[in-house]
Amino acid sequence: MPSTSPHITSLATAPPAFENELGSVTLVDATVLPILSRLSIKRLVLEPGAIREPQWNVNANQLGYCLSGTVLVSILGDADVFSSFVVSAGQMYHVESGAVYHIENIGAERAEFVLALRNERPQHFSLRDSFNAMTDAVLGNTYDLPGSAFAAFDRSPAQQIVRRTGAPDVPSTAGLPNAHLFDAEGQHPPLSYAYGDARLARKQYWAALDDISMYSLRIRESGMREPHWHPITGEMGYVEKGHARMRVLDPDNTLDEYLLSPGDVYFVPRAFPHHIEVLGEEDIHFLIFFDQPMPGDIGYRATASAFSREVLAASFDISERDLPRFPFTPIDPLMVARANPRDPVR
Repeated sequence: MPSTSPHITSLATAPPAFENELGSVTLVDATVLPILSRLSIKRLVLEPGAIREPQWNVNANQLGYCLSGTVLVSILGDADVFSSFVVSAGQMYHVESGAVYHIENIGAERAEFVLALRNERPQHFSLRDSFNAMTDAVLGNTYDLPGSAFAAFDRSPAQQIVRRTGAPDVPSTAGLPNAHLFDAEGQHPPLSYAYGDARLARKQYWAALDDISMYSLRIRESGMREPHWHPITGEMGYVEKGHARMRVLDPDNTLDEYLLSPGDVYFVPRAFPHHIEVLGEEDIHFLIFFDQPMPGDIGYRATASAFSREVLAASFDISERDLPRFPFTPIDPLMVARANPRDPVR
């Protein structure tokens, strides 16, 4: 049964925005999930030999996370800065808004990406459509050629995913370090516990980021993402693996609780309290995107340490002696151990 929650939808079962025998592009934006703000998400699948044609985003920086496969990414950015590099599973790339880029499957297996865009209604132009907008004479003048040189061009709309003829042309420098490339899963997790860990693709570790970031979050059955909120950023999550339960409190004091499965996408607006808990014995792996380069949060643990026991007792309308002995927590741990039995799934 599809979820009735305004916070969640599925990227895995959504109809593709584009599809042919070479791959597909699936988009969840504010048209599909109206609660989205400043973020949206795509799933890109490229079969061997397929090319995501050159294009550029009009209104959004983009982060790409490689789930499987090996691709070549080429980018021409502002002031004629060119980059070309190889991206494999567990790695990420960043493309600035307006920079023209392409993605090409250079491996023998299907390539799959999750792409986060820094706008709830992203727009793009394709290189083919932009050429089609100009006459043969204008194109000829641009390249010091006769207009007849472009007479064979097919003026039909762009196909988004096209077929490569021949072997891929991979520059010899494509394997070198690049500012647009980040090895997310190769990072030693800055936050690591017996019950989970988090790898952080944020500006602290990846200088190219200026308005978007991503956490690769893994939690085991013995752990839980503590209740928290993000003061200045929304949170958009993609479930890569596992099953979980999430609870979100809205400002009108309504409570939304829903189950998450692989391929699901959720969104929590800035400053909404929420938490994530594993269901079952399988670990969960979430890709969590933020609309800030250095996202932060305020957790329930640190909040209990920020106020006196007198203030807390008065707030909860109980005597101070009945108030739990909250552990002193100057810095929130992000994850906590799940020592109590799991609440029943409703």
